[in-house]
Amino acid sequence: MDVSTFYALFAATCFTLVGLWWNVVQGHADWLRLPPLRRIVGGVYLSFLLPAAMGLFAQVGGSETPGVWRASFVVLAVVGCVSTLRLLARGRRDAASGLLSPAMGAAAGIYALIAVVGAAPEVAGAIGLSALQAEAVLLILLVMLGHGLVWRFLAGAGRPADAGDRASQRD
Repeated sequence: MDVSTFYALFAATCFTLVGLWWNVVQGHADWLRLPPLRRIVGGVYLSFLLPAAMGLFAQVGGSETPGVWRASFVVLAVVGCVSTLRLLARGRRDAASGLLSPAMGAAAGIYALIAVVGAAPEVAGAIGLSALQAEAVLLILLVMLGHGLVWRFLAGAGRPADAGDRASQRD
């Protein structure tokens, strides 16, 4: 598949996931009442929104103007990494479930790698990929982790027991 086609499909898919997440959250207004839950909901939102934006910038910049995608990937990856690390730190203070921590830690690491490849694209050559291909692989991993976060969160991880009980009573 052409890298440009990949990023077009990837961005559209990620924006669709953002919309689906909004629909899920809309059906669970109680998640937004508690700050710890609201932060986790926002973290899941960013796990789809930031890759979607990176996909759009990759299309705009492409190989013709690599400075556009490189700068945007670095900035958005730093935002994602800092947000994820803050969420992890607050989750420990808020006594959020440790089940979310490994996936969020991995997401922070992937964001860091995305920033590194954006800042120094020649490192992708070490594994035989172009920089945009390496970034695509990292973004795929990031979205897969986002799906994992959604599953764990919907299964009750990171939520107080009473919030999960109320959700199961409605279903």
